[in-house]
Amino acid sequence: MKAIVNVSLKAGVLDSQGKAVHHALDSLHFNNVSDVRVGKQIILKLDETDETKAMADVTKMCEDLLANTVIEDYEIELVQ
Repeated sequence: MKAIVNVSLKAGVLDSQGKAVHHALDSLHFNNVSDVRVGKQIILKLDETDETKAMADVTKMCEDLLANTVIEDYEIELVQ
């Protein structure tokens, strides 16, 4: 089973990397972009067949290590 974890900054948290990308896009004349938020994607290959257990394990991974839950949100997608 594979777990795909998408981590992004919470709304209201300044995204300096997103601002830099937005500025670069403007410099390249992509003027139709109103905002940019940059996040990260983590793909985990799990040796787990039980979806409930896998979701619990990956949630714990996110809470303990993969995301800074003070300033970041995360979404988990399990794929067979």
